[in-house]
Amino acid sequence: MENNKHIIICVGRQLGSGGHDIARMLALDFNAKYYDQELLNLAAKESGISEKFFEQNDERRGFFRSLFHMQASHVGDNNLYNNDFSQENLFKFQSDAILKAADEGSCVFVGRCADYVLRERKDVVSVFVSASKRFRIDQIMAKKNMDAPSANRYIKQRESQRASYYNYYTGKKWGSAESYDLCIDSSVLGLQATEKFIADFIRKRFNL
Repeated sequence: MENNKHIIICVGRQLGSGGHDIARMLALDFNAKYYDQELLNLAAKESGISEKFFEQNDERRGFFRSLFHMQASHVGDNNLYNNDFSQENLFKFQSDAILKAADEGSCVFVGRCADYVLRERKDVVSVFVSASKRFRIDQIMAKKNMDAPSANRYIKQRESQRASYYNYYTGKKWGSAESYDLCIDSSVLGLQATEKFIADFIRKRFNL
């Protein structure tokens, strides 16, 4: 789709729901830049702090308990002593990277509280992709080469971390319908049809 209008799409997702794939399809559909792990690299470049710290902190809280067991050289030019280095500051650096990317053109952001960071903008739409438990377990089993009980435990652990991170920084509830413009179950229509449904919603929302 050719689109000259500035649009920001924020995609929250349950683990194994296909949210990443749907977000990539949306980026192609709306000629927008895609930011998932790429955002960590951007935040690292902007802050001068090693990407390793952003990876450790990625959508989870509490990793600073083991921070000082890591080599200080990972911090880069900004060291632990001449900066107010904290998990909150990493969130701020990442938020600044989100704001900068959003100013530069149409974007699709996956997770990382982008919907909250960009809440003051009028060109933002936030979507949450869920799926049935069986669908998600099957997806994780295939991608991670796990059996069903292991996949189920993996989903519970990672989603608990993700929800805690989102709830803490946004004051909203991760996955709750009131926190997003649109919530949709990808296991009902399948990934491609779900993306088309979301894309149609966005076009109507912005009169495209």
